[in-house]
Amino acid sequence: MTEELGANFGPEILNLIDEDGNEHEFELLDELDLDGEHYIAIFPTAANSEDYFNSDGELIIMKIDKNDPDESFMHIESEEEFDKVSAIFVERLSDEFEFIYPEDEE
Repeated sequence: MTEELGANFGPEILNLIDEDGNEHEFELLDELDLDGEHYIAIFPTAANSEDYFNSDGELIIMKIDKNDPDESFMHIESEEEFDKVSAIFVERLSDEFEFIYPEDEE
């Protein structure tokens, strides 16, 4: 039982390749199904703690392209869809993270 728990302990890391072929590493924070679509909330990982604290800390929300057999991730084009999904992720993650909106920084 201990080995089983230990195997699942720690963040789930995703390595995604952008359209230019560059690989980027992200921590999967949450995922959800909504209105027949699957969405993920990810956060860029940092090589060290200094990079982490100096980053802009932007949460990235994407959806899975169901038309792609490789399940590629795509940006959410619709502002209404993005607002709806991001509100759910913010609510679900607000116990673990403090969210600061650009208008809050002014």
